[in-house]
Amino acid sequence: MNLTLKVWRQGGPNHKGKIETYPAEDIPEEASFLEMLDIVNERIITDGGEPIAFDHDCREGICGACSLTINGVPHGRESAITTCQLHMRKFRDGDTIWVEPFRARAFPVLRDLVVDRSAFDRIIEAGGYISARTGSAVDANATPVPKADADEAFEAAACIGCGACVAACKNASAMLFVSAKVKHLGNFPQGQPEAKRRVLAMVRQMDEEGFGNCTNQYECEAVCPKEITAEFIADLNRGYAKASLEETLG
Repeated sequence: MNLTLKVWRQGGPNHKGKIETYPAEDIPEEASFLEMLDIVNERIITDGGEPIAFDHDCREGICGACSLTINGVPHGRESAITTCQLHMRKFRDGDTIWVEPFRARAFPVLRDLVVDRSAFDRIIEAGGYISARTGSAVDANATPVPKADADEAFEAAACIGCGACVAACKNASAMLFVSAKVKHLGNFPQGQPEAKRRVLAMVRQMDEEGFGNCTNQYECEAVCPKEITAEFIADLNRGYAKASLEETLG
């Protein structure tokens, strides 16, 4: 395959960025999108240029690091996949592909296609934990959990924190991410002692980081590679309202 790449290049956080054009020639159809970038980078280096910086780790759709906007859509137009799971056979020979970093005030660009998503880490630090005693594994049946609650918690826990939901939202809201983290901890008995404090702390940290408000457009749900449902956002809103009222009343 022979393609044309329009890639965002930015030397650093305080540099002015711009789109630059690169040929992507003789790309195997079975290559992943990141492997295609590897091939392009090898040719850039051979020609004495500066390779395109992009983030990656596991390349198996687990780590959430491969956060790219491809033709205007976080992770590309295919459903329920990360960038590293997108293969070049999904494009046509001769296509022009626009590749940019995730755009959000809370995700400043570090260089080229790499953004700083440490805001998510600080949200987790604010309340994404439990104080229940850990140690040796207890018997699986020692703390019965209804199957519906367990299934819902596991669905929420599938969130890999990639930030696609933020990049897709016109308000750069992190509500889907936060709601998934609150849900997967709050659905189990071990997570109940911090439940009210958790929702207050994580939502307030989210606001402090500069993420926008949710206006129920569902762009987040549409681009989530793990298909996290926006129904969790409604649960988060209810939990926050209840915890705020109890806090106010003392």
